[in-house]
Amino acid sequence: MGAFDPVITFEKGTYVETDTGNKVSRKATILGAQNIVLAGKSIIQTRAIVRGDLRRSQAGSYVVLSMGRYCLLGEGAVLRPPGKIYKGAFTFYPVRIMDYVHIGADCIVEAASIGSCIEIGARSIIGKFAVIKDCARILPDSVVADGTVIPSLTVWGGNPAKLVGTLPETFQETIEEKCKSYYRNFRAAEPERRR
Repeated sequence: MGAFDPVITFEKGTYVETDTGNKVSRKATILGAQNIVLAGKSIIQTRAIVRGDLRRSQAGSYVVLSMGRYCLLGEGAVLRPPGKIYKGAFTFYPVRIMDYVHIGADCIVEAASIGSCIEIGARSIIGKFAVIKDCARILPDSVVADGTVIPSLTVWGGNPAKLVGTLPETFQETIEEKCKSYYRNFRAAEPERRR
């Protein structure tokens, strides 16, 4: 990881870059943008769906989803708040995602909270109200059951997901560098020069 990581290019104009450095695909679906807070330098890729429109019914602005810095929401991933019946009415609860979170392609995430330095493998499903503590890895194609608490420095996999390993304490530095490197190398392709 580092200087020799591959450059990931996209066609100029296919991503919008915000003032805080977020890169959002024009082919992503962002619903209820006024209820979504992105801290900066995060990437939301093509076909990703972010549901900020699913919220408690109340007047005014309401943060449904907050995402920290250097997060990646992979192609086709779906991020939505968890919901349940409360006092006779179906209601949604806000989602908090911390820094350096890499959510792979085609994942479905309805967690209550996701800590810092998390890697969620492609095609995984994170059930309603799951809590993922800092520094954890979910292997590809895993299904984390509703309400599961994933402890720090653990690896989970399978369907249903269960503990399959542990992570070294250096995992935090590794995932931080991986997320920063991905962001640095994710850029618009240079136009071809004509002779």
